[in-house]
Amino acid sequence: MRKKIVAANWKMNLDLNEGAELVNEIFKGLPILNENKEVVIAPPYLHLTQTAAQLAGMIDVHLGAQNCHSEASGAYTGEISASMLKSAEVEYVIIGHSERREYFKEDDAMVAKKVNQALSNNMKVIFCCGEPLSIRDANTQNAYVEKQIKEGLFHLSESQLGHIVIAYEPIWAIGTGRTASSAQAQDMHAHIRNVISIHYGTDAADEISILYGGSCKPSNAAELFACPDVDGGLIGGASLKANEFLGIINAMAEA
Repeated sequence: MRKKIVAANWKMNLDLNEGAELVNEIFKGLPILNENKEVVIAPPYLHLTQTAAQLAGMIDVHLGAQNCHSEASGAYTGEISASMLKSAEVEYVIIGHSERREYFKEDDAMVAKKVNQALSNNMKVIFCCGEPLSIRDANTQNAYVEKQIKEGLFHLSESQLGHIVIAYEPIWAIGTGRTASSAQAQDMHAHIRNVISIHYGTDAADEISILYGGSCKPSNAAELFACPDVDGGLIGGASLKANEFLGIINAMAEA
């Protein structure tokens, strides 16, 4: 049975004290999760060792990073390698986030190299994909997302795919005043699962977790997580407030 996952992406927010306090507040209200449900916290790099210490001994809460470099080491000032993250006890790496693709011009080839680096260091990948407003308005979103998945993941073996979590981000529904419905989320998640099934088979498709990354919050989490192909959420702004993040975790726990 595939895992249900709620992952927090803090992005470039919170100083060390604020981060420690947020983790403590989450711990206070964390529900008991069964073995098929887990939480991932992906803070900025600065927080990793501190957050790792806070998570020590936790079974259901795992440490993530927001990115890694595409090379193993070298003269890349300001960057961080997958092996460095692994040494900080990072278990998950978010790769291909829409902000990395847009602001830092990371293309599918670059994303694929980062996936390889994370997997070669025995970490799991949260692979992000999703379409902008222009693609959604042209009704070509399925082909757009399919291309991202094929070019970012289809070089992997079925065994390697077992270490991948996919996060669908409807970029057009983030900060545009437009909202993605649960039906639209389900339609895309089902399409993604079908793309995986055609290439890797139904067993691999049934096992891969697909998260929703489009402004998930406590008020819509239960409806989203009730969709048959939505396996949790990649949470941005709502993960910065303990009560909101816990509301989403509780929706997953009850799904």
